[in-house]
Amino acid sequence: MAMATVKLSSPATGLLAGGRTRRSAPARRATVIRAAAGSYSDELVSTAKSVASPGRGILAIDESNATCGKRLASIGLDNTEANRQAYRQLLLTTAGLGEYISGAILFEETLYQSTTDGKKFVDCLKDQNIMPGIKVDKGLVPLPGSNNESWCQGLDGLASRCAEYYKQGARFAKWRTVVSIPCGPSALAVKEAAWGLARYAGIAQDNGLVPIVEPEILLDGDHGIERTLEVAEKVWSEVFFYLAQNNVLFEGILLKPSMVTPGAEHKEKASPEAIAKNTLTMLRRRVPPAVPGIMFLSGGQSEVEATLNLNAMNQSPNPWHVSFSYARALQNSVLKTWQGRPENVEAAQKALLARAKANSQAQLGRYTGEGESDEAKKGMFQKGYTY
Repeated sequence: MAMATVKLSSPATGLLAGGRTRRSAPARRATVIRAAAGSYSDELVSTAKSVASPGRGILAIDESNATCGKRLASIGLDNTEANRQAYRQLLLTTAGLGEYISGAILFEETLYQSTTDGKKFVDCLKDQNIMPGIKVDKGLVPLPGSNNESWCQGLDGLASRCAEYYKQGARFAKWRTVVSIPCGPSALAVKEAAWGLARYAGIAQDNGLVPIVEPEILLDGDHGIERTLEVAEKVWSEVFFYLAQNNVLFEGILLKPSMVTPGAEHKEKASPEAIAKNTLTMLRRRVPPAVPGIMFLSGGQSEVEATLNLNAMNQSPNPWHVSFSYARALQNSVLKTWQGRPENVEAAQKALLARAKANSQAQLGRYTGEGESDEAKKGMFQKGYTY
């Protein structure tokens, strides 16, 4: 991180009678640290702006091999590298995807893979003006001393990994940690989540990667929307406190928050308008306008719910680009259309384009929800879901 240091000094000595000297108070020094990211500052800002461009959002395909295996198993496919490659090739070679998608978060395996014709996946993305991104966290583990909560590991060796990912073509990174409302959340868990995200963000920027900051507030629970708003404000307050302490360049980050919704098991569902009002209230209270993009996660909402809620948030101007970074809410229809059959690839790619276009329209505040299938309206919440 670049630093600017300013020293304020007072005279060290003064003359006494007879020429003797007197030692004064110690010199005063004040150090001013400027939030910056070394030689990458301009590039980080440019990358963040590119991802946060009008009518576009992020395709998240960074599932671990184990989680990707669960997705493949749902359509009867074995969890092999060849099958994972085939599925991700389907997604990343969809013609016209760059019109609606500005970035794609990849798992490490995918970052280094190529198509069956030998073209690197990162080059497939770059050809469509889609920024390649990379998941860098190492997953959740139990947090000792907490109320059965988790913390996210992966800081060890992160700098060298980020440097290697940059060489491979990645230009942004993702780190996901979680906060559980039914578990409290405890002050320890909130602080650990915020501090870990801030350390990751500083390390990523220092190595040329725009960090996506993602403290996911899980949908689990039967609490109302007011409780979610309360917790979200607390979490984001801590996150930005520690981001500032770590001298993270706000213009060179992206956020991936949860929408402010009731718990998945709450007796009443909230309307898109209510979700938009509460979510934007939280963001306006906690997120500086210097941040270029808010890329929401879907968190188990149905494809249509996630799109309707995003649309409701874009009915009036916001200080930031308010968009999407969806995984299941972009892929569910694609998987079910593909079924692992080569003859279904074209239809599956059309399904991906349809979902991407719908969310593009939502980012612009123009989505109507007309013509959506019943399948797209099915919720995907799973209690205790893990990646």
